[in-house]
Amino acid sequence: MSKATGESKNGQVTACLKELHLPTMRACYAELADSARREELSYEAYLLEVLQRECQGRRQHRTERLLRESRLPMEKSLGAFDMKRLTGKLSAVVRTLTDGGFVDRNENVLAFGNPGSGKSHLLCAIGQELVRSGRTVYFRSTNLLVQELLLAKREFRLPRAIKKLSRYQVLILDDLGYVQQSREEMEVLFTLLAERYERGSVLLTSNLPFSKWESIFKDAMTTAAAIDRLVHHSVILELNLPSYRVEQAKKSKGTGPPEAGSEASRQ
Repeated sequence: MSKATGESKNGQVTACLKELHLPTMRACYAELADSARREELSYEAYLLEVLQRECQGRRQHRTERLLRESRLPMEKSLGAFDMKRLTGKLSAVVRTLTDGGFVDRNENVLAFGNPGSGKSHLLCAIGQELVRSGRTVYFRSTNLLVQELLLAKREFRLPRAIKKLSRYQVLILDDLGYVQQSREEMEVLFTLLAERYERGSVLLTSNLPFSKWESIFKDAMTTAAAIDRLVHHSVILELNLPSYRVEQAKKSKGTGPPEAGSEASRQ
């Protein structure tokens, strides 16, 4: 085959791959063809290699898109979380949650702990791992989401807003304990939780135990109903840990320059 004929065929292959929207194959098929000739691979082995490259590229692009859509803070990853702060049992539970089986069962994850204990970081890290396994996740501050739903209700589009959220397999609601709602705001949050019951997973952080949730929902019966829907199929993470931010501040203070007049400064 002449060089001109080869270039012509390459051009035709490139055009076909472009028309079929196979960008990774278009980028790598020629290089892999040269490698296949040197290694004397079969046609099937070469075809499998270029197809695997395309599939890998598509999975990567999909993951990047889902991470952008999730609104997850990317700095709160599993690698950035100090797992040594957790007990062995809790650490094992977290590792199991990253597998995502609970999402397939529409189960919830409820993380409780004092401010700074790392509960938000931990659920965000789990959320990132779920996205990388192909699941759809949406992260939102509870207060901001409630305000968005309240606006949707006032504009008579609350069902549409909740339906849009139902497209996500996992909904992460951060800082429920900081929401001090009016009754109208409480109602839209309860509506959201009721609609997701046994239909999608809710991951939720709160600095308030269940016994104090009536300050959020304003009504004992509604509070009990909300807790019942969340707890029925759930994993509860109790992060009885000191504040990570306070610990870091103490370390920074301890490693800072000695004060003037101190014994260290005189040495």
